[in-house]
Amino acid sequence: MNYPIYLDYNATTPCAPEVIEEMLPYFGTHFGNAASKSHPYGWIAENAVEEAREKIASLIGAKSKEIIFTSGATEAINFGIKGIFESYLGEKQHYITCETEHKAVLDTFLEIEKRGAEVTYLKVNREGQISLKELKNSILPHTKMICLMWANNETGVIHPIKKIVEIVEASNTIFFTDAVQAAGKIPVFTKGIHLMALSAHKFYGPKGVGALYVRHNHELPKPFAQIHGGGHEKGMRSGTLNVPGIVGFGKAAGLQNQEMEEEGKRLKELRDLLENQLLDIPDTFLNGSQDFRLPHVCNIAFAGVEGEELLKKVNQKVAVSSGSACTSISPKPSHVLAAMGLNPDLGRASIRFSLGRNTTEDDIENTVNWVKEVVTKLRE
Repeated sequence: MNYPIYLDYNATTPCAPEVIEEMLPYFGTHFGNAASKSHPYGWIAENAVEEAREKIASLIGAKSKEIIFTSGATEAINFGIKGIFESYLGEKQHYITCETEHKAVLDTFLEIEKRGAEVTYLKVNREGQISLKELKNSILPHTKMICLMWANNETGVIHPIKKIVEIVEASNTIFFTDAVQAAGKIPVFTKGIHLMALSAHKFYGPKGVGALYVRHNHELPKPFAQIHGGGHEKGMRSGTLNVPGIVGFGKAAGLQNQEMEEEGKRLKELRDLLENQLLDIPDTFLNGSQDFRLPHVCNIAFAGVEGEELLKKVNQKVAVSSGSACTSISPKPSHVLAAMGLNPDLGRASIRFSLGRNTTEDDIENTVNWVKEVVTKLRE
């Protein structure tokens, strides 16, 4: 198949060749179950899992025992939110999140609302940023958790996590951050953070494996297990571990730890080149903050065109999306852009460009030329 240029790295990334190479022996030669404690097949698999756990912990500045493997970020998010809700069962519970969170977070909060939780959804400004004053004022005596993503998957906007941590620590509340789009792309930390969701396939690891960072040695409760049956992962998440996937996750984390800073600079240069040329097209607008965002992402609105047609035409030569991959088939405007105040027509006519490891300057030049051609024709 003659694939288009790929600029949808926020949806998923290709497995790095080094990651694939590292994983392969664990499908065949080293096929053991990491929970088999009585023979070398199990020991080798367990050692590989623990080495990967250390690499992932190192990427975010955690201890290896604080990494709990899951099937992906959606499970990690459900585990964190529902697990904390269940740990406080019988008490009055209030949670704070934001209107621009990923659907995995928003839908999970809807579920615990059905079970009796109160949830405050913080608003954002035109640049996708929350008000720290509103956050502080929203905290109630029975607030159990504040859940805010590190970086937005559609706009790349980065929340001021250090300032948020200060507010959370003063309130003695659990802080959960969805760091799926940030980890491996920009430096992240765990100081003052109790729970953090991660996903391997967002930084050149395999799909189907993620993790929940769970802070140890703290008086606030840990989430109750959501999957039972064997007591794997310190009793927090039962089930046979995906050893090849975890090995790949660890390798990808190690690579990003080494390459993140240099690659971030390269991608920012390419992103700025793309963005500046696309914004030269009349009646185009940048969605989100110019300054506080990931280095490889831009989200641009194209006025005067029909959104569905725009996306269909652009994707003939450049693979992009109008928002989260989870909602890419929806004709509705993005909930993120709607929360930022974009009118529905402009929201539908917005495209997220996300760059990655294989993006070249030629890709950017060809993308700009194609998008200009498409927009010009659609406006005729």
